[in-house]
Amino acid sequence: MKTLAKLPVTIVTGFLGSGKTTLLRHMLDNAQGRRIAVIVNEFGELGIDGDILKQCTIGCTEEEATGRVYELANGCLCCTVQEEFFPVMRELVARRGDLDHILIETSGLALPKPLVQAFQWPEIRSACTVDAVITVVDSPAVAAGTFAAFPDQVDAQRKLDPNLDHESPLHELFADQLASADLVILNKADLISPEDLARVRLEVAEELPPAVKIIEASSGRLPLDVLIGLGAGSEEHIDSRHSHHDHHHDGDDHDDHDHDAFDSISIELPQADESLLLDALTQLVVQHGILRVKGFAAIPNKPMRLLIQGVGTRFDKHFDRQWGADEARTTRLVLIGQALDAAVLEAQLRAALSV
Repeated sequence: MKTLAKLPVTIVTGFLGSGKTTLLRHMLDNAQGRRIAVIVNEFGELGIDGDILKQCTIGCTEEEATGRVYELANGCLCCTVQEEFFPVMRELVARRGDLDHILIETSGLALPKPLVQAFQWPEIRSACTVDAVITVVDSPAVAAGTFAAFPDQVDAQRKLDPNLDHESPLHELFADQLASADLVILNKADLISPEDLARVRLEVAEELPPAVKIIEASSGRLPLDVLIGLGAGSEEHIDSRHSHHDHHHDGDDHDDHDHDAFDSISIELPQADESLLLDALTQLVVQHGILRVKGFAAIPNKPMRLLIQGVGTRFDKHFDRQWGADEARTTRLVLIGQALDAAVLEAQLRAALSV
């Protein structure tokens, strides 16, 4: 009997108005055939997200699309995991052979750490893994010192939620959302000056481990390869992420082609020594902030090609198939990142490989 691979889950967090729902819509609109289930957390009269997401049928009938959207309606998702979250996940686990990915949008006040810890429960852990926690930051709000686009509404939510410390400033809640992040999106980057954006980046970076990438976006429109497939396995290391609230828990119409801020560079090289190539790629990632590396390599004296997938400085590799008799044995790589210079990257690789 074939064992099913763990179902990857992406958790999207951020304050009300940061752009979480817009990001999810973009991900669904660009699913490229992936079968995605969505868990949406609603909060009172502000809970319009479910209706918005149900409009994203991605070629399905209305009934099929509605059946793929699960809404948790009674407040902070992390505080209701034992009431609603577990039954929903159990249903999705039962259907995981029909799914490729799960997206979870938390409420604007949800603390992601307890939610990620729920993926340590044996019944979920055996079937699912947290591919990444994505924290969406409202860049203009952070630049203004309010941290949320609608601070009064967020503050009202905070006071109504008995599970939160009502004395905690929004900055602490903001810091806690960053504390669990595997990827941070500085959203609405086009709405502030480059100088203010640089200040926001520095402020956010102070709350993050060095390995967590920070990327910029407008309306959440980012290449899907940057958002999913990170393989962070967040549930494995979430306990070591410290937050201010650890003691509270135990255990718009736009062009769709706004990918200009990202470069996807293809590089073709001759055969290359495996260890030299991986060392060279690691150096490129560190020096140029490359987000993803994927492709295949021709290794001297090996009859099979080496498939390479990289997220940050973590690389997975394996020989996937034989080279064809008439196939040119070349190394072809795609590098994804921001403000990349193809000529510089190729020259650096060739120098490291002496080719």
